[in-house]
Amino acid sequence: MNKAVFLDRDGVINEVLTKRVKFVNKPEQMYLLEGVGEGIKMLNDANFLVFVVTNQGGVGLGYMKEAMLKRVHEKMKKDINEYGGKIDDIIYCPHKPHAGCACRKPEPEMLHTLANKHQVSLKDSYMIGDRDVDIMAGKQAGAKTILIGDEEGLADKHFSSLYKAAEWIISH
Repeated sequence: MNKAVFLDRDGVINEVLTKRVKFVNKPEQMYLLEGVGEGIKMLNDANFLVFVVTNQGGVGLGYMKEAMLKRVHEKMKKDINEYGGKIDDIIYCPHKPHAGCACRKPEPEMLHTLANKHQVSLKDSYMIGDRDVDIMAGKQAGAKTILIGDEEGLADKHFSSLYKAAEWIISH
């Protein structure tokens, strides 16, 4: 079985709600947070699969089309690749918030889908997010959880950045 790190996108990988960008609805609004490319490369080099698991309610609300979301993700992967890092797979929930779907975090369906597809042991894997809905999805899936940001939450661990979290994961 493989081990993996499941990453929320907005606020973990890229800027959101900053002076430069409010929401990422176009590729030119995709800005990696500091250390993300290097952190993902560290995880790749330590034989972790790296997945992006993201709620994208803007699709369901009509703020963006799925074709544009795919272009945003291509830009994200290209930017990460410039640091030698690689995203192994991306899954997203396109439904409106409060639509009651099974795939929207805090539900764990997206993690289960990727774990089954890539033969991943969830108990040996991590979910990293910046909100408690990410952490709840990780816990329900049986993964260890890490919260990124300034606030404490429900996670097993807490770090200021994905890079710091990656350092810790590799050292443990």
